[in-house]
Amino acid sequence: MSRRYLIAGNWKMNGSLSANAVLLSELSLKQDQYSGIDMLVCPPAPYLESVGRQLGGGILLGAQNLSDQTKAGAYTGEVLGEMLAELGCRYVIVGHSERRALYGEDDATVARKFIAAQASGLIPILCVGETLEERESDATEAVLGRQLGAVVAAAGVGAFAKAVIAYEPVWAIGTGRTATAEQAQAAHAFLRGQLAAQDAKIANSTQLLYGGSVKADNAASLLSCDDVDGGLIGGASLKAADFLAICAAAQALSKN
Repeated sequence: MSRRYLIAGNWKMNGSLSANAVLLSELSLKQDQYSGIDMLVCPPAPYLESVGRQLGGGILLGAQNLSDQTKAGAYTGEVLGEMLAELGCRYVIVGHSERRALYGEDDATVARKFIAAQASGLIPILCVGETLEERESDATEAVLGRQLGAVVAAAGVGAFAKAVIAYEPVWAIGTGRTATAEQAQAAHAFLRGQLAAQDAKIANSTQLLYGGSVKADNAASLLSCDDVDGGLIGGASLKAADFLAICAAAQALSKN
């Protein structure tokens, strides 16, 4: 089955009204050149409405986080999935390594957020990945299996018919280090295999993104891996030329 490439920009806690406008203008001017792939931007929550208004029809909108609650209420500082959907979001990132490490989100919390996202009509991008210590102790598959398994156990494998998985080796995020194409492929193949053990059809259709320091100069080699269906892009998504170069690599491969 041919899976469509998804290139998703995670802006993290970056941006301003003026900087966002410049970036989006540059992306919108070129978006028609990448009609064979899906382009997605995930700005900080305060900018979702303004970014959504500026996006062309060819670029999708996503959020970086949501509450694990499914109904409005007394949850100061939290954002309900329905609010994100009302603003035009199609996707939301859940379980990013920074949320896990810096804000104490455990597997159970991530699973609840995954379920809350789908209950609001959003497509969750479930992030999984291992630390350097875990990789060096040969625990990569154990960690990935645990993180993915917690969500499968809570939501059911059928939920992945409307979900994306992003493999982000924590040791390669913002460090300048990048997994080799072989390392990325091995992790992605393992994740797809975990889904396939329960439902081969869903495993074959689920998009798996690589999210560890993807740049213009390594995008083609990473995206050409059999089980890599796109990228979750951090720093490179803040510069139009860099983000578009990654999109161009995906576009070229989509024609093969």
